Amino acid sequence: MHRVLVTGFDPFGGQAVNPSWAAVQALDGLQLDGHRVVAAQLPTRFDRCLHELDELITAHQPALVLCTGQAGGRSAISLERVAINVVDARIPDNAGAQPIDTPVQPDGPAAYFSTLPIKAMLDALLAGGIRAEVSQTAGTFVCNHVFYGLMHRLASDPACAGVRGGFVHLPWLPEQGRPSMTLEQAVSGLQIALRCALRTRTDIRRQAGALD
Repeated sequence: MHRVLVTGFDPFGGQAVNPSWAAVQALDGLQLDGHRVVAAQLPTRFDRCLHELDELITAHQPALVLCTGQAGGRSAISLERVAINVVDARIPDNAGAQPIDTPVQPDGPAAYFSTLPIKAMLDALLAGGIRAEVSQTAGTFVCNHVFYGLMHRLASDPACAGVRGGFVHLPWLPEQGRPSMTLEQAVSGLQIALRCALRTRTDIRRQAGALD
């Protein structure tokens, strides 16, 4: 059975929980359209997250990779459009590192776009009653670091030819503050997004002037 790799992060910034891992681990072993979901936790550390992601991709050889992270202050599931080649940490990571104005990949391009059908995923989420949006920035912390690293691996490794990938940010859980989204909604939203991504190879094309 083909596999889908879905990742979340451990808690950071003094939080007791990270909604990305709480939601992702609930999907582990789920079967979607002939694919089995493999869930994994990544460390919120610049020095380890991409190494562990690379190991997971090598071990599981997924057909699709969706990395997820926490975005406090957002009220909807954010489908990230672009990863940029810069790290500018507002706070230290879980190892105390706080790089400023450094590249994710010194020899990499300025940015990578998600290869997931984010517009189709947006429509599917909204139709399912889940608050969702297309986001134009994944920030400059560990989330963007992983997003860029993922897309760089998929674009540069011949063994990953045809593998699609992207990143989704989840709001806080209610116990973390407001705005928030319940764990049940986050889990349901990820299922909808993954099912749409597996079924949609080419994203929908909206009419000129239409809103995201």
